[in-house]
Formats: sequence, C-alpha cells, structure tokens
Amino acid sequence: MTTRRELVQWIAAAGLSAGVAGKARAQAAATPKRGDAIRVAGYNSSTADTLDPARANNSTDYSRCFMFYNGLTVFDEHLVPQPELAVSVESPDATVWTVKLRKDVHFHDGAPLTADDVVFSLARHKDPKVGSVVRPLAAQMREIKATAVDEVRITLSGPNADLPAILAVYQFLIAKDGTTDFSKGNGTGPFICKQFAPGVRSVGVRNPNYFRSDEPHVDQVTFFGISDEAARVNALLSGDVDIAATINPRSTRQIQSTNGFAVFETKAGNYTDLIMRLDLPRTGNAEFVMAMKYLQDRERIKSAVYLGYAVIGNDQPIDPSNPFYCAETPQRPFDLDRAKFHLQKSGMANQTVPIVCSPAADGSVEMAMLMQESARKIGLNLDVRRVPADGYWSNYWLKSPIGYGNINPRPTADILLSLFFKSDAPWNESRWKDPKFDQMLMQARGETDLAKRKDLYCDMQRMISDDAGIGIPVFLSMLDAHSTRVKGLRPVPTGALMGYNFAQHVWLD
Repeated sequence: MTTRRELVQWIAAAGLSAGVAGKARAQAAATPKRGDAIRVAGYNSSTADTLDPARANNSTDYSRCFMFYNGLTVFDEHLVPQPELAVSVESPDATVWTVKLRKDVHFHDGAPLTADDVVFSLARHKDPKVGSVVRPLAAQMREIKATAVDEVRITLSGPNADLPAILAVYQFLIAKDGTTDFSKGNGTGPFICKQFAPGVRSVGVRNPNYFRSDEPHVDQVTFFGISDEAARVNALLSGDVDIAATINPRSTRQIQSTNGFAVFETKAGNYTDLIMRLDLPRTGNAEFVMAMKYLQDRERIKSAVYLGYAVIGNDQPIDPSNPFYCAETPQRPFDLDRAKFHLQKSGMANQTVPIVCSPAADGSVEMAMLMQESARKIGLNLDVRRVPADGYWSNYWLKSPIGYGNINPRPTADILLSLFFKSDAPWNESRWKDPKFDQMLMQARGETDLAKRKDLYCDMQRMISDDAGIGIPVFLSMLDAHSTRVKGLRPVPTGALMGYNFAQHVWLD
C-alpha cells in the first residue's frame, strides 16, 4: 500500500504516469458480469441538482457527474491519484505541470477529446460567473494552455505537489469545449445520459464507446433521492432499489439480519459539524462559541448516535487517518464547568438560542438533542428546531445562525482547508477569517519538506479548533446498504459508494 507520505514525495519528484501508477489500479476479486440494470437511492435530491461538475456540491451531484464525465485523474482506494483521461501529469518543480492525454477518448456526441476541452473545463472554474465551488483551488492555476492537440501545460502561481490529487476532485471533471447546456451530461464517462430531471431522477445507459473496454458492467443505472432514511431502507428491503446510500447506524442490525442484504462501511474523514456564524452578533461571541464546544459530549455521540461507527474529533477537520493529523493537540473534553464559565463570560446565560438541525445532516438531530440536555445544566436553553431534509442544503445550511453541516471527506489537507476554512472559501461555514491562516495555508501548499509542512498543518489545526465557529465532535464511518447481488464495491476514502464513483465498477451477480 502506498502511504500518503510516500505519495506526496513521489508526486513532487516525478508526477503521475500511466506506466507506473496505472499498475496500482485495484482489481475486483470476482469476475464481473455484464448486463442488468441497477437502481440506486441517494439521500438528497432537489430542483437544484446539476450535471455541471463545477457547480456540483453534494453526493447526488457527485454520483451523477461520475456517471457521465471523467477527470484527468481519479483516486483509488489508497487515495493515490491514478491516470484517467490523462496518461501522465508531470512536473520538474511542482509549479509547471505537463498533462498528456489519452488518444482513444470520445465524448458521447462522438467528438474526440482534445487539449482544448481540458483548457475549457479547467479555466471556467476561474470565472466568477460560473459559480464554481472549487474556484479557490483553480485560482492557483495561473496559466492553462494547450501545447499540442493532446497536451496541456498548467503553470501554478506557486509550487503545489498535490496537483495530480486536485485534478481528481469531483468538480474538475472534463466537459466538451464551449459547453453551455450541461443538462445533457455530454461527457466522456461510462454512461450516456438518457434522462435527467432535477429533484426527480437520472437514468444513464452504457456508453458503448467507453475507452475502458472492460467497464462499465451494467447496462443502466437509475439514480434518485429518497431523503427519509427509513423510507430509503424500506425501498432496499422491499426490492425497489439495489443500493441505498448513507444509512444510519441504527439501521445496520435490521439490514444485516435480513437475508440477501449487507452493509458497506467506508472509514474516512466525513463529519457532521456544529456551525456558529461568526459574522452575527450573538453567535459571533467567542466565549459563547467556546462554551458550545465544551458542551459536545463526544464519547456519548460516538456510542449513542453512531453506535461506535465513529472516531473522536477535536473541532478541526483533519481526521486521524490523514498523515498531517496533529496528534499533539490536546483533546478538548466534554466539560460542563468550563462550558458554564465561558457561557457566563459571554453574557448569554439564561437566554434561549435556536439551533437548526435536520436528518439531511447525518446525526445532527440526535447531537442537537444531546447538547440541549447538557445546556440546560449550565443555564442555557437551546431551542432545537428540526427542519425537513428536503431543501435543507439550499435553505438552511450556511444561512442559519447555529446549525449543522455534513462534510464529505477530501483527499488532501490543502483541499479541505482551502474549500472550508480559507477566508474566501465558498463553503466557509462559520465565516471565520484569519489572514495569518491564509498565509500559512499558501506556505504549506508549496513546502516540500514534509516535517515543516506537517508543523504548518498542526498550527492551522490548532487555530481552527480554538478560533473557528465549528464544532467537530467525531469523524463518521460512511455506511451504505445494498443487495448481496451487488458486487464490485470497495472503499474509497473520499466518500461513500466508492467516493461516489461506484457506477462503472459494480455489477449484479
């Protein structure tokens, strides 16, 4: 197994190429069967669903986009970026990168993949009118230029050894040059879009000209959202769907005890976080924020809410499986005395404070109820407001003074911190802004000395834990349920269902 430490060193020194990295591509233990159709129920869906990779911002979008598009690179189960549309991504200095493309790839409309498609797809993230959620990542690409019909040169504003990993991020999937209507899903991916109805369903049929002749295995994938978890489980057990994504740990016993069904666990850096908006008067009170962090009963959340399918967190987003995790940071405990001390200093004792939660943010309802119980003991009334899963991400997330998010794993520390904690990050949940943090993030990105890089990330983790309006009590295992007829699943730590890239790999036995 290639470790992340070895990977960083390898990428910085030699880049990524099909001849070396391609050998690491995992092989399924069983022989795949071709044919059949599968039905998959995701956990969220709305009229804001999109097939524009740049605007994809939830698991449903990611899953669908992976059906219809490919990236230049793609992560395997060890978080090693493997060649996909690229045959190599190389740089002598981690600043100027050369991307060489496969020559046997066509879009669904028959047009061949060229360097112009790559330039278009990467460059559009930099245009604020596009509304790309990875614009901060793309901003470092100072120049993106086609140097041949099958070659692109990417010049960064500063060295970043993680570029091959960045190119594997969901939003950097490649679309055809000049695309304005993304509802057709005209990519190079394993499935052709037969139907796409936002908030309803999508249907993908096998791409007969897919450049990987051995994939996909199934003829059709129908994907739709069922926001209610119990309904999702019932749909699985009644045979209406073959895969039910994102299952509550409380459902695992029922599923595992029913003949013909199983639970698929992915251990990664997924977390449901308490969000306190720092740009608002009451929730922006630093003493109140600290009181709320001490009110999180982490051990109880792990055991009672997630039934042990979790790892204790420390109010910062780098999980213990990450090579840059800072184990030296003292663990913040559940401490009612300290919580009461900070609450009284905040001047908000004996007040009523609303906290928004929803089944859409996994475990947030239970976590809010536990906090409400603890808060009463220190003189704080938390008014728990449970809202429906439908529309939660568009109507409440990033908008409520106090609420919850649910953040999918990201493959590198730089990507995670850039997307959620940099001052201008599109998903800066608590609106925390610290110029020193931003400077350290840029410094760490270009630091090739791994010990120094880890020191920087350690300092940034402490800053987030102490100062950001975020509480992260635990890191969650991701649980998906499926019929035992479904084969080919293997954990990829960037997200559930093989990092949302399950469609081309699974088959029915």
